[in-house]
Amino acid sequence: MFDGEGRRRDFPKGRYRVDAQTDWVIEYLRGCAAAGGAAKPFFLMVSYIEPHHQNDHGHFEGPRGSKEKYRDYRVPGDLDATKGDWRRELPDYLGCCASLDANVGRIRDELAELGLADNTLILYTADHGCHFRTRNGEYKRSCHDDSIRTPLIACGPGFAGGKVIDQLVSLVDVTPTILTAGGADLPEYLAGRSLQGLVDGSARDWPREVFVQISESSCGRAVRTARWTYCVEAPKGKARFGCRDSEVYKEAFLYDLRADPCQRHNLIASADHEQARAELRNVLLRRMADAGEKPPEILPAS
Repeated sequence: MFDGEGRRRDFPKGRYRVDAQTDWVIEYLRGCAAAGGAAKPFFLMVSYIEPHHQNDHGHFEGPRGSKEKYRDYRVPGDLDATKGDWRRELPDYLGCCASLDANVGRIRDELAELGLADNTLILYTADHGCHFRTRNGEYKRSCHDDSIRTPLIACGPGFAGGKVIDQLVSLVDVTPTILTAGGADLPEYLAGRSLQGLVDGSARDWPREVFVQISESSCGRAVRTARWTYCVEAPKGKARFGCRDSEVYKEAFLYDLRADPCQRHNLIASADHEQARAELRNVLLRRMADAGEKPPEILPAS
């Protein structure tokens, strides 16, 4: 890695990468405190690679002992009795996640020690989940909750008291949340909305769905509501610009999350769900237009 001045920082030999990166975070925070503490604002994005699949090794890599520690962990319902490689990889994946939790705890402890905790907003989230090759041939690109439903934990000014928010939010809401916390005006062109409004109850007309764009494994678009997941995919040869978008999509997935929270039963061809598909198709077309995409043709599932 490299620091703010472009100087190379090597990971210490034998030190787990998350631990080493957190060491550098604490070093940075101590420098901020020495330079003025709460009187001089700072912004820090800590981009941990874990728990991402290690492409050069072909595995997830948790701290030493992860395979033994998490060998008998309860298997989630979206993985149980499926194919994929979770039987081999899940223990290390869980080890990665446990290391992240512990190291975020180290950061919080350091902020408290420096007297910065009460005036610092922490947002802890991820850009995608993992389905362990159970949904397609890779790890993360699909409409399923194991790909798109990630933790989002906030603590600090505006986010206190242990409240759980049930409304659906998206990564595009993180930027306006940070700007609002810093007292900045939000530009009109900015996607997303500030999460502070959900916490204090001032938010009105909050979107009832999130919009998902899928690339590489397929060219797809999806909406996820409190009850439904609805996804369309471009037929082979129809995607444009390296799988960015398509003029034609075909219905691919429909899940009723009330009856099937683990998304094991695809209802996209069910005659009993025509009305749900039609309603969700209209929602998806509206969200695609809101994102600046040209209205496509959506073909029914065969």
